[in-house]
Amino acid sequence: MAIDGAYLYCLRAELEERLLGSRVDKIHQPSKEELVFSLRSQTGHVKLYISARVNSPRVQFTDISLENPPSPPMFCMLLRKRLSGARLVAVRQIGLERVLYFDFDAVNELGDAVRLTLAAEIMGRYSNIILIDGDSRVVDAIKRVDLTMSPMRPILPGIEYIVPLVDSVRVDLLNNTVEEVAARIREGGAPLDRAIRSCTQGLSPLVCREIAYQTLRGEEDSGTLTEAQEHRLERALYRVQQALLTPEKRTPYVLYRTDHTPLDFSFLPITQYGLSAVGREADGFSRLLDEFYAEKDAAERMRQRSQDVWRILNTAIDRISRKLGNQRRELKDSTKRDEKRLYADLINANLHSIPKGAAQVELINYYEETCPTVTVPLDPALTAVQNAQRYYKDYRKAKTAEEILGQQIAIGEQDLVYLDSVFDALSRATTVRELEELRAELMATGYMRRQGSKQKPPPPTKPLEFVSDDGFTILVGRNNVQNDKLTTRIAKGSDWWFHTKNIAGSHTVILTDGVTPPDTTVMQAAILAATHSKAADSAQVPVDYTQIRNVKKPAGAKPGMVIYETNRTVYVTPDKTLAARLLKA
Repeated sequence: MAIDGAYLYCLRAELEERLLGSRVDKIHQPSKEELVFSLRSQTGHVKLYISARVNSPRVQFTDISLENPPSPPMFCMLLRKRLSGARLVAVRQIGLERVLYFDFDAVNELGDAVRLTLAAEIMGRYSNIILIDGDSRVVDAIKRVDLTMSPMRPILPGIEYIVPLVDSVRVDLLNNTVEEVAARIREGGAPLDRAIRSCTQGLSPLVCREIAYQTLRGEEDSGTLTEAQEHRLERALYRVQQALLTPEKRTPYVLYRTDHTPLDFSFLPITQYGLSAVGREADGFSRLLDEFYAEKDAAERMRQRSQDVWRILNTAIDRISRKLGNQRRELKDSTKRDEKRLYADLINANLHSIPKGAAQVELINYYEETCPTVTVPLDPALTAVQNAQRYYKDYRKAKTAEEILGQQIAIGEQDLVYLDSVFDALSRATTVRELEELRAELMATGYMRRQGSKQKPPPPTKPLEFVSDDGFTILVGRNNVQNDKLTTRIAKGSDWWFHTKNIAGSHTVILTDGVTPPDTTVMQAAILAATHSKAADSAQVPVDYTQIRNVKKPAGAKPGMVIYETNRTVYVTPDKTLAARLLKA
C-alpha cells in the first residue's frame, strides 16, 4: 500500500500543526534513501522522517530510533550545511498531488537570508527528496536523475526544478463538488472501481474499491448505475470529501490480516474486506505509518547493508556444494579399486597367454570358487606387464583417494553446517553492530577479506536476555562468536543449555545458580531456542537440552560448533509473541 494524495493531504495538516516555526537542529541519513530531521520548537523536539524508498516512500513524524552510518553521506552533509538552524515556515501541497514542499528560511554563507525548499516526492519508484533554492533551481537530490533516465524531467544540481505534471483530466474532491465528480465517474464505464480511479485525483486503489463497494453493496457491476446506486455513490464520495475537508472526520485507519500482519491503511474506515481483515483506528497518521512500516523497513535496511555478506555466503555455499558433489563422485569411483587389483593379479598370472597389442582378454578368475571368465580391458600400446603395472598404480591411487576424500568430505560438510549457522544469524540480525560482528567473524574464518579501518570498532553486543515466568534469566546468543562466549565462558556447569536438533540456531542458556529450573522455564527456553533458529517458522521443532558440563567445544572447531552428550529432546512450536513478552527491557 502506497501513500495516496488524499492520505498525504491529511498527513500534511498533522505535520503543519506541529512543525511550523520549528528550527532544524540535526539532520541524519540512516541509509541512501532516508532522512531524519530533528526539529526543535517551543513545545519540544520532534523527529521528521522522509523516505524515498521504492516500496515505502513517505513523510511522517517518527518515534523510532534509527542507526546512522559512521560517516554521513554527501547529501546529508549538504543539507546540514544549508539547513542547520533554518526555520520551517510552510508545508505545501498542490491539490492532491503526492508531493510535499517544506519551505525553510535559512542564512547562506554570506549571512544573507534565503528561502530554501525541500521537496518530498512520494511517487513510488519515482520518489525523491530534492533541495531547491529561491530561484527554483535544484541544489541537489537524494537521487540524481540524468537525461538518459528521464529526458523530460532530469533532476541534477543547477538545473531548473520542474513540478511533476498534474493530470488535468482527473478531478479531485477538494476543488469539485460531489455531483461533478459522480458525473465524471458515470462516464467511465465498468468496472466501477477502475472508473473511479481513472477519473479522480489523489485516491488510492483501496479507497476507490471502498467507494465502489459502498455503491454496489454486492450488486452486479453492469457499467450503468441504477438510481439507488447513484445516490449511494454520491454519499460515498461525500464521506471521502468530508474526511478531506473536515479534520474531525478524518480517521487514521489500519487493517491487519487474520495472522496480525499489516495489510492496508487509509484516512477513513475501510469495510470492503469483511471478516478477512481486522481494522482499528490509530493514534495519528504518522504513528500509523510507524506501526505499518516498522518491521518492513528494518528488514529492508538490513538487506541493503548486508548485501555483500549475503553474496559471500551464497558464493561460498555454492562453491563448497559443487566441490562436495565432485568429491562424492570420486569417492564412489574409488570403491571400484578392488576390481583394478584383481585385473592386475590376473594379468600377472597369465602373462604368457596374453597376445601383444590386444584391446582386451578373457581370463579365468581363480579367486572365486566357480572360476568364472572375466573380460579384462587392455591398452593395446602397452605390454601385458605394463598393463598390470597400470592397474596396480590405479589401485593404489584409488585407495589413497578414498582416505583423503573421506577427510575432505567431512571437512566440507562441517563448513556447510557452519555457513548455514552464519546464514541463520544474518537472517535474524537487526542492527548494524550485529552485522559488523558477522563480518568480523567471516574475516576471522577466512571467508571475507580483511578491510583496514581507522575507526575504532564498536563494543561487542551482549546476548539477548529474557526472563521466564518463573524469574529465571535466559540468555540467547546473537551469532556464533557470541554463542561460544555464552556457552564456554558465561554459563556455569550447572546451567542448562538448549539448541535445535540438527538445525542451525542460537545457543540458549538458563542461568540457574545451581537450582533446578521448573518445567515451565525449561519449555520457555526451548521455545526461545526454536524461535531464534532456522526453524522459526516451523512447528514441532526438536530442541536438545542438557547441562553445560555436558557441552564441549572440540579443538580447532569453527565458531559456534560444539558437541554434547546425555541430552534430552523436547518438541516445541516457536512463538515470537512469547519471545517479545519475555524479552528484558
